[in-house]
Amino acid sequence: MTALPDPRQNHLLNALPAVDLKRISPYLELVPMPVGKSFSELDGKSLYAYFPITSIVSLLYVMEAGTLAEIASVGNEGMLDISLFAEGITTPCLAIVRTAGFGYKMKARLLMEEFNRAGVLERLLLRYAQALSTQISLTAECNLHHSVYQQLCRWLLQTIDRLPSNELSLSLDLVASMFGVNREAVKESLGNLHRAGFINYRLGHITVLDRLELENQVCECYGLIKQEFKRLQGLDFDSRPMPGSIKAWSKASTSINAQM
Repeated sequence: MTALPDPRQNHLLNALPAVDLKRISPYLELVPMPVGKSFSELDGKSLYAYFPITSIVSLLYVMEAGTLAEIASVGNEGMLDISLFAEGITTPCLAIVRTAGFGYKMKARLLMEEFNRAGVLERLLLRYAQALSTQISLTAECNLHHSVYQQLCRWLLQTIDRLPSNELSLSLDLVASMFGVNREAVKESLGNLHRAGFINYRLGHITVLDRLELENQVCECYGLIKQEFKRLQGLDFDSRPMPGSIKAWSKASTSINAQM
């Protein structure tokens, strides 16, 4: 019999002191998060907050022409929706599950009652909001300045960081839409990674064979985003060193803010 996902598989919930997690546990409801499920009210009006466990959610910005571009993703390191508690930090976008799995949901009203205790949960969520804001800025910068090949390496690494294995399912159209490029550009980059022996790619399925080489190929954005989550959340994802620098992050933030 397969064990049910544990709330502590979410890094935010796991970082809570045992007494705090015990207090909110009765209000956490395990829910399936199938591919394509949409969370459209990311404006502080959501009825529920979601803490992914084995699922990954894409935050997608909708262009005037109707096309989509991924500006961030949320997995077991975080939650939806930060605008419930982070004044001035909003995510005017669609949130759509791209990797199926499970998560826990909690009524927004109850989460805010706990948040307003001004305890550990408040500090964790505010740090997470800051880290997510950094991810949004750096992802936009990456999409603007780095090659599809480098973006794909970043996306693959961010995905397997949140999964129990190095295997993932995807479609060319999905990835192309998230990067805002045509599917041929994604297909070419996947082919290059496959021929180099870094991944095994067959239609709709990828297995990462050499993570270290992906880390050698990726741009600094991946390391900077990961480093920021470590620094601001105080959550230790793993012991691998972070490429990049705070100076590069500062430059990226200044550039993206100038474009907005």
